[in-house]
Amino acid sequence: MLAQRLASTEIKAVYTSPLERAIETAEPIARKHGLDVRRVQGLGEISIGGWQGLEIAELDRHEDWRRFNTFRSGVRAPGGELMIETQARMIREIDSIRVRHPADTVAVVSHGDPLRSVIAYFLGISLDLVLRMELSTGSLTIVQLDTGNARVLCINQTEEVPL
Repeated sequence: MLAQRLASTEIKAVYTSPLERAIETAEPIARKHGLDVRRVQGLGEISIGGWQGLEIAELDRHEDWRRFNTFRSGVRAPGGELMIETQARMIREIDSIRVRHPADTVAVVSHGDPLRSVIAYFLGISLDLVLRMELSTGSLTIVQLDTGNARVLCINQTEEVPL
């Protein structure tokens, strides 16, 4: 469990997407550290508009869905977001958190595509390549942020590692 793995890490704040599945991950982390969960709309899932609620098998029949999954930088879900829009809002939120907690360790809980877009940003790679990145549910990715600098220390850590 992620909260247990982070128990010995001195976390000063916990921010999360307002979606229930993210809150269910964030709450045990916050509880272990005696903190409140801060729900932030900008950390939410990518909007896939008209595809929301459809089964993958059904989506796989749509050419636009296949294009969306191969050209994330330029294909918008019908009525949804471009991946670059998701990336921009995520980076705005993370930068805002960094400003509020300049020297603190902070937990940010979100979802696969938004987190992939953040990792791509800090690594300087194309959004078209983000689906090559595996991010397991409840995995740990660590990004060290300093003013003007970012270092991605680990991605998709699912085993216990010393922090």
